[in-house]
Amino acid sequence: MLLGVVASTVILAVGTIVLGFLLTRNELGLYGVALIPSGIINYFRDWGVNSAMTKQIASLRAAGGKEDKIHDVIVSGTVFEIVSGAVLSAICFAVSGLLASYLKMPDASLLIAVMSLSIFAGAVISAAGNIFVGFEKLGYNSVTLTLQAIAKTAIGPLLVVFGFGALGAVIGASVSTLVGAIAGISIVYFVLFRSLGKSGRCDIRKTLKPMLSFGVPLTVSNIVIGVSPLLFAFLMAPIAGTSVMGDYYAGSYFTVLLTFFTIPISTALFPAFAKVDVQNEPELLKTVFASSVKYTSILVVPATMMIMALSGPMVKTLWLGKFPNAPLFLSLIVIINLYVVFGSLSLGALLSGIGETGKLMLQALLSLTFSAPLFIILIAFSGSLTPMTGALIGIVGILLCSLPGTIWGLIWIWHRYKVKADFSVSIRIFVSSGIAALASYFTASAVQSNISGFGFSMRMSSVGSLLLGFVVFLVAFLGLAPAVGAVNQVDLNNLRSMFKNTGLVSRILEIPLGFMEKALKIHPGKKPQEVERKN
Repeated sequence: MLLGVVASTVILAVGTIVLGFLLTRNELGLYGVALIPSGIINYFRDWGVNSAMTKQIASLRAAGGKEDKIHDVIVSGTVFEIVSGAVLSAICFAVSGLLASYLKMPDASLLIAVMSLSIFAGAVISAAGNIFVGFEKLGYNSVTLTLQAIAKTAIGPLLVVFGFGALGAVIGASVSTLVGAIAGISIVYFVLFRSLGKSGRCDIRKTLKPMLSFGVPLTVSNIVIGVSPLLFAFLMAPIAGTSVMGDYYAGSYFTVLLTFFTIPISTALFPAFAKVDVQNEPELLKTVFASSVKYTSILVVPATMMIMALSGPMVKTLWLGKFPNAPLFLSLIVIINLYVVFGSLSLGALLSGIGETGKLMLQALLSLTFSAPLFIILIAFSGSLTPMTGALIGIVGILLCSLPGTIWGLIWIWHRYKVKADFSVSIRIFVSSGIAALASYFTASAVQSNISGFGFSMRMSSVGSLLLGFVVFLVAFLGLAPAVGAVNQVDLNNLRSMFKNTGLVSRILEIPLGFMEKALKIHPGKKPQEVERKN
């Protein structure tokens, strides 16, 4: 899964960089805003059926001999997704003019209408992806993601070159989703579905009933958590205008680097928690949750801190001064990923996996209660806010909207199951990452000013500060993490085990792991049990 996300993200990054060069600041803002309505409507499409498919397929496979039921789950869930996707695509197409009028961007009407196709295609991709996860065939999901990324990177920039501007980028995004849908559902049918061998009628209504019962509370959670950030972006768009929104989206594109870790981890955790018997395996549940938080934090927190420290050189290396506010926006946007040290990424997977979707709904409603006043403030004072102020208020809203529900959820699972993160380890990871980020930031800033003083171009100075800042961060974190007890030899062995079948990736990963091993001053041949006692 990680390799698929990395491959697709790298391909998408190439397309994004090219679009940043080809589109003007205003066109990039218009393109980004046009994606918001379909993104919001997508959250009202699923009703938890996809998550229910994953859970039921995983559970039925674990039980064995349930191919007929797996067949019915796949058919029922896919039909539901296709119908709901088609209906919502039509609705989005119909209201595209009204949405463009609210945004005060008449040119957005056609773009929103074109993106409505992605709602239907996205429904098919989502169904196929969750079926892959249920079967634990994540490689197929990687193929789908990669094909979609190739199509988006090829079509969008090409149409922009031919003079279609933001419309060309939107067509590329919409058509690429359709390519992914065709690839995903084809793999499901020919590789997984036909092998089940069932013939005869499927009672879709009967099969969907328990799936919806499981999924509807989960959907309320997904709608609130997923829609709130998009709604803040939608509300701040007419205040900020296309130019500032262009800066916002230019900065946000760098956040895809963090999906290298968050998407594979969150995807894999759901079926993992679904297999745990919470009544008879309470200690296993505690171990899986604490370990998931620890290893998620080891990967996500340093990457987030490094992006925050080097946001300026990253943006300037690619686009020079074209998007002046993008570094600030990027540094703020990625803060939300630091919540993983408390267990934010693992919490949803845990509650879904063990069937506590009602608690997820309560968690989401708490967040909505907190977010609603921020929505009202943004709307009420929109006429008196400057573009930058409106954008900053929207970003702060995005950062804060999920916190109340997450805090409540973490408290609830502790009281109910005695499950929690190892906060002492989380603090060590946070501290070592923070110190490395500060060292990286000051080094990059000093290098950029000194290189500029010698008459080098802005891009050359940005490249130099970015590379040196990256090296400083890497060396500082890899040395500090073992020193403060954020990682130990058992962790290094586990990381090696996780990546052992990834070929080149495992060989590259061995470099930082070996560095940390030397920092621990532990001989590689020692047994993990001995190391654990020492640590």
